[in-house]
Amino acid sequence: MPELPRARRASGPARHELPIIDAAALEAARHADRLLAAAQERGEGRWTRFVEPLPDRLRDDDLPALRRTALRARAAYGPKDSIRDALPAEVTEPFLESIDRLLRTLARRDAVA
Repeated sequence: MPELPRARRASGPARHELPIIDAAALEAARHADRLLAAAQERGEGRWTRFVEPLPDRLRDDDLPALRRTALRARAAYGPKDSIRDALPAEVTEPFLESIDRLLRTLARRDAVA
């Protein structure tokens, strides 16, 4: 019987082995859930589509993918086109703060590694 291919594992520790990063990502995912609900409630289709994959990715991504997801989330706060223009501050600002905290935590890990 042929052997099944093994799942590829990213080099380095698993995300759950870095509880500070995991906690920051899970906090951002909770804020992303609220942001998504607000976009859906207001009928903001464009922002709904943008935010929709973020909560699950923030919960499940490995470290390299987590950084990409966080940067993608941060891109919603552009100087010319921003999610802040479509959704209330009570959901956009906590999400932004949690994404920035996650990115800082990832950067600190990279600086030490």
